[in-house]
Amino acid sequence: MECIFCKIARKEIPAQVIYEDMHAVGFLDRDPRAAGHTLIVPNRHAETILDLQGGEVGTLFSAVREITALLKKSLHADGFTIGINHGVVAGQAVSHLHVHVIPRFMGDHGTSIHAVITNPPAESVEAIAKKIMALN
Repeated sequence: MECIFCKIARKEIPAQVIYEDMHAVGFLDRDPRAAGHTLIVPNRHAETILDLQGGEVGTLFSAVREITALLKKSLHADGFTIGINHGVVAGQAVSHLHVHVIPRFMGDHGTSIHAVITNPPAESVEAIAKKIMALN
């Protein structure tokens, strides 16, 4: 089965598109966590952020910025939770990179992104930094 987000980007299936440019499209989530919950996808199929070229990351996040500003102005959001579920283990349900922009409002009973997981490492932060930097 072909990617549903590719079909939305090509306008082969309907969606509530609120933004589009040469590189990305933003549309309202069909199962929103809040009013204005928007998904931003690159027009070119890429499963994860690692499948994008450097410049494509920039154009995708330019779209994220534009959509965030649009939602702030139109819905008077007090803040935003912006994130990516990267890979199945992280909850990625569609295998096409998508950035969630979820408007937040005072009293919405939501939590911060820190509530997504609680799995503190057994090693020190310094030891983990050494492992990461050893490959750099």
